[in-house]
Amino acid sequence: MERGRIFIVSAPSGAGKSTLVKGLLRQVPNLVFSVSYTTRLPRGQEVEGKEYHFVDRAVFEKMIAEDKFVEFALVFDQYYGTASGAIEEVIACGKDVLLDIDTIGAAQVRKKIPQAVSIFIMPPSYEVLRERLEHRKQDNSETIQKRLRWASEKEIYSYEDYDYVVVNDNLSRTTELMCSIILAERCRKERMMYRIQSIVKTFGGT
Repeated sequence: MERGRIFIVSAPSGAGKSTLVKGLLRQVPNLVFSVSYTTRLPRGQEVEGKEYHFVDRAVFEKMIAEDKFVEFALVFDQYYGTASGAIEEVIACGKDVLLDIDTIGAAQVRKKIPQAVSIFIMPPSYEVLRERLEHRKQDNSETIQKRLRWASEKEIYSYEDYDYVVVNDNLSRTTELMCSIILAERCRKERMMYRIQSIVKTFGGT
């Protein structure tokens, strides 16, 4: 059985990443969402074990000490991290895993797992990003300014490190583009060798 592949999705906060990820999971079969750990509190309708595993700082730091994360980062005073064991469990079954992580975490994953496929979601403009952050009403004005400053000074320039870049100017179109990326990656020769070899054998090959 061919092992599954890791897909990384990153974006500045407010670029629409979470909505796009939900669309991908609905439309692409055999794609499993990696539930990250975080020390922040749940927002809105977020559910434990679905969007995140919500843990306190002591638990998270214990997991760091035990080397249980493939990546982790401290973002706006809160920890976020992806457990390596959960990823291995999915890809060992031949399914693909989707990591919804920030640019710092993505860099860690690419260093440890160079074959991971990375997608950067870019907002159409600074003004659109600001409007989206204000419209979602999840943060106070101070936090929104922090997010915009981080996006302007660091995040937006990270696109250079990613395999693919999509501009989220239309939700349905951007979701289709991201689905196309994943499906195309699944057709790569090296990804299909197990099936290719079994077909070649029916023609008398080895």
